[in-house]
Amino acid sequence: MQVLLQAVQQYLSTKPFDLHALHLFHLVVKHRSFTRAAREAGLSPSALTRQMQSLEQRLGLSLIQRTTRSVEVTEAGKFLATEAARLIGSVTSALDGLHANFGSAKPEVRVSVSRTLAMAHMPGLFHANHQRHPEVVCRVSYHPSSTILTALDANETDIGVLCPPSPLPDTVRVTHRFKDRFELIAPAELAGKAPLKRQDRLKVWLQAQPWLMLDATTNTGKALRRWMSRQHLSVQPAMELDSFDLIINLVASGFGLALVPRRALALYRRKESIVILPMAAHFEREVVALTRKHRKLPLHVERFVENILF
Repeated sequence: MQVLLQAVQQYLSTKPFDLHALHLFHLVVKHRSFTRAAREAGLSPSALTRQMQSLEQRLGLSLIQRTTRSVEVTEAGKFLATEAARLIGSVTSALDGLHANFGSAKPEVRVSVSRTLAMAHMPGLFHANHQRHPEVVCRVSYHPSSTILTALDANETDIGVLCPPSPLPDTVRVTHRFKDRFELIAPAELAGKAPLKRQDRLKVWLQAQPWLMLDATTNTGKALRRWMSRQHLSVQPAMELDSFDLIINLVASGFGLALVPRRALALYRRKESIVILPMAAHFEREVVALTRKHRKLPLHVERFVENILF
């Protein structure tokens, strides 16, 4: 037994990094900043730099290229970063399960929601679980979809809710999906001038109006623009935003027209200030709830997933 133990210790001592070094590398890639990564790790930037230099020397590979303005990750670094996120996520998941099953802290579900979802989408996510399991703490954050997918891989979130890219990464699975239909809305005063009886005249009128559009870098923003192109509806946005709730409020204040989820209008109280304009066709996006594949979810997270109401 002593001989075997020595052999194991010798084997581990020859490995180019341990979980701590892998975690530090993951933080540098996540933040693309030695300063921010060091702050999260509780180290000085110089100490973190030495750790990364040691890691590269032991691997014999360049992982990170640091300039005065940013941190660039090499191809080898990107490969290691992907595997590191999965490995760290698995370890974190095991520790979370340990605390959830044997610790005294309240169980917690971390939900990352895309910025392109509106407040009216939230009750379907949280209401049933809150009623049935009030002891579970929900920690909710808003992020771009790409950030949510990365967080799922690294076990920094349990559930992601977003408009999915195509294709989805093979590391996640869809637990729920629904179609989100959009409506064209206008300020009441402006809508009174719309030629509603003729679709051809209406389309010309629409293209002459100011528009509020969702950010073109989002999955929904890209899909919406492709759909508008197919409808031969060419507009130049007066404003681009990342929140449908804000867009609806600005339309009500007279800033222009917008295409917004029908569901997002449900919670808006000043409905007399907005008019839904008729359209021959309607844009629909898909919204999904995601968890990571190949990872057994803690019981309280499984229950939360089961209680999602869409």
